[in-house]
Amino acid sequence: MSRSASKFQEKFMALKFRGKEIFKPLNTGSIDNHVKCIREFIANIFFYTKDGTTIMIDAGYNYECLWEKMEWIGIGPSEIQHILITHQDTDHVGAVERDSDGLFRDATLYIGEVENRYLTKEVRRKVYGGWYKLPYVEIDNRKALLKEGQTLNIEGIKVECIMVPGHTWGHMVYLVDDAYLFTGDTIWFGPDGGRSFLNALAEDNRLSIKSLAMLKELLRKRNLHPMVITGHTGWSDDMDFVFAHTDLVCNASKRQKPHDPKAPYVGYDESDNTREKAGTVRLEKVLPVK
Repeated sequence: MSRSASKFQEKFMALKFRGKEIFKPLNTGSIDNHVKCIREFIANIFFYTKDGTTIMIDAGYNYECLWEKMEWIGIGPSEIQHILITHQDTDHVGAVERDSDGLFRDATLYIGEVENRYLTKEVRRKVYGGWYKLPYVEIDNRKALLKEGQTLNIEGIKVECIMVPGHTWGHMVYLVDDAYLFTGDTIWFGPDGGRSFLNALAEDNRLSIKSLAMLKELLRKRNLHPMVITGHTGWSDDMDFVFAHTDLVCNASKRQKPHDPKAPYVGYDESDNTREKAGTVRLEKVLPVK
């Protein structure tokens, strides 16, 4: 199902969201010496490397060019033995779904025990205010189920699991080595700062807002200023920008305001995502539009 779902999204969402300045993914390349990413249409998947170990954060679409783009950044599928899953939407787990190419069939998936209820078919994923049900996701990889607040040690890499329900009931973000926060679909960066992710795709928008405020407070109390890396709109280490609008949700039905001149008209247009740029250009953080 993931292959057809990926094809459907490529066509339907490209049409539905064109010109609305919503999806602004990073191109394939490196953020710094630890984090690399791959662009698949409107989504990013990330790779964190330390001391010879690479963990993958989310698994993107069921995407035909994934192997090729992994070559662009010098990472082979066989290196990936650990994949952190923020949530089970097909643009975040496509490469490990049953009908995928099986590049990561030997990897362990780390997923929240609440989010796993979608995979066991105890819960059905709903969008657009609950009136549309998404297909069930089927995955055969072995899984490690995570609890809220659990801390993992993955071959010397510290991973703290923080549950932020709203977009899905069991969505998790991952704080890696206290320096990188991979947020999946928790935060959307607009030109004037962050807010909760798209209203149309959330299970519960009020809960999403509450979770975002909780995340801000958690980092503040611990005096942490990580690099905050989103699934669809880039990264920032400016905490004021990241949490500028914790009381707001991105309205997916309208063109965004203020206008973002850097936003692609069609997020699915990958014409500027090239092998040459992947090897030579560092991926810059999102800056406020003045």
